Amino acid sequence: MDLSTEPAKVLAAEAARTSYGRLVALLAAADGDVPAAEDALADAFERALSRWPVDGVPANPDAWLLTVARNRRRDQWRSAAERSTTTLDPIRDAQVHIDHIDPDEIEDRRLALMMVCAHPAINTAIHTPLMLNTVLGFTADQIGRAFSVPTPTMAARLVRAKRRIKAARIPFVIPDAAALPSRMAAVLEGVYGAFAIDWHSAGTATRDSLTAEALHLAETLSALVPDDAEAHGLAALINLSSARLPARFDVRGRLVPLAEQDTTRWDQHLIDRGISHLHAAHRIGELGRFQLEAAISSLHCAGRVSGTTDWPAIRDLYRVLRAVAPTLGGVVALAAVTAEVDGAQAALTMLDDLGDTTGHFQPAWSTRAHLLEQLGRADESAAAYDKAISLTTDPAERAYLLARLARLT
Repeated sequence: MDLSTEPAKVLAAEAARTSYGRLVALLAAADGDVPAAEDALADAFERALSRWPVDGVPANPDAWLLTVARNRRRDQWRSAAERSTTTLDPIRDAQVHIDHIDPDEIEDRRLALMMVCAHPAINTAIHTPLMLNTVLGFTADQIGRAFSVPTPTMAARLVRAKRRIKAARIPFVIPDAAALPSRMAAVLEGVYGAFAIDWHSAGTATRDSLTAEALHLAETLSALVPDDAEAHGLAALINLSSARLPARFDVRGRLVPLAEQDTTRWDQHLIDRGISHLHAAHRIGELGRFQLEAAISSLHCAGRVSGTTDWPAIRDLYRVLRAVAPTLGGVVALAAVTAEVDGAQAALTMLDDLGDTTGHFQPAWSTRAHLLEQLGRADESAAAYDKAISLTTDPAERAYLLARLARLT
């Protein structure tokens, strides 16, 4: 079956989105050389774009990509240039290790790669960005925006960290029970980052894919460490949030705010799964950030049955969250919820108290615009909407904010 170039690009992009981290982890597991694994995989994707339109898309795209990348790594190891410039360990670095990878039975080594990224030999400040980049395929530009770090600086940090993995010979294994707890916090943050990061350049398909990846990893972590309350908390949060995904966009791809969503489209199975994880976390008895965020999400989901939202309870949970794990996003969310209980002016005062810290924080400006609109301050609201629109490149969000702005004029 012949395919045009455009469908082949779409299918290759889908493979990159869903399998990047898994393939990198497999290719780098033998010798810890993450950059070489990424380069080999990039070559494989480039070759897919040239061969799939002619030969047809293989029955197992992941296996095809892994085979091509594996052969690329083998050729590199054999090359005279590699042997003359790199000190090789014949036992550790020989291509025989990647020969044993069966492309038709692809093992998922992403969790082991995440543990590598959280190794004590790696600077703690780069743990989460490194996971987002190597395991989940976020670019340095996307990660830099999320962490308010210039793209060149973030790229340089990622390169240094990847070199460190190979130089320190960090093994691609899940740590034993003694070492695992010290890495769990960083790994949980990495999974949460994949779920929560603002995907600036994509639409609903990419979001759904990334959320599914984050959900899979969160469920895996909670099974791996069943006595970790925050692992259950994170799994609960992603399940409960994912349950509302089918209603986040209408049939035209337009963003639908939570208060306007058709709750009959929410996924009850995911809601039940999230509540189950919350109960498991509660039994352990160690309160944490992810459990609090999951509890907030559970109260929103409870409104599907009761027909009302318990805003005072949600506000109280956000106050506890601010005390346990203060973040700018948490305070802005608390302000939005406060408007539901105490009115828009009380919420606006909270935002004003944040001062200059909200300068480039897009959710603060969209929240401010909405509050000012409620207060009838149309000119100020329009200016805030303009600012919020300027701080996002997401098509659905921009369209929603532009529509709100148009209502003021």
